[in-house]
Amino acid sequence: MAQAQAKAAAKKQESKVEGHPKQHEVTVVMTDGTKFPILTTWGKEGDTLRLDVDPKNHPAWQEKGQTFVNANDERVTKFKSKFGNFDFIGNKEDKK
Repeated sequence: MAQAQAKAAAKKQESKVEGHPKQHEVTVVMTDGTKFPILTTWGKEGDTLRLDVDPKNHPAWQEKGQTFVNANDERVTKFKSKFGNFDFIGNKEDKK
């Protein structure tokens, strides 16, 4: 009985290990050339992942980027055609 339990426990542990994909180390290269290693399932051991966009150059992560809206976006164009040039911030005079 003890052997059967030990085999069941070993099989359960083995299935836990097989349940997750194997991770390996790759090097991430930021847009400014900064490099750092990460563990991932992407690529193969020793590959290099070069980023096109990262927090150092993306408008959403920049101080000025908090108000960034892509005026060429089709959704923005549709919104403006439906509602006009809507003021998101609002004027103090409108609140009176």
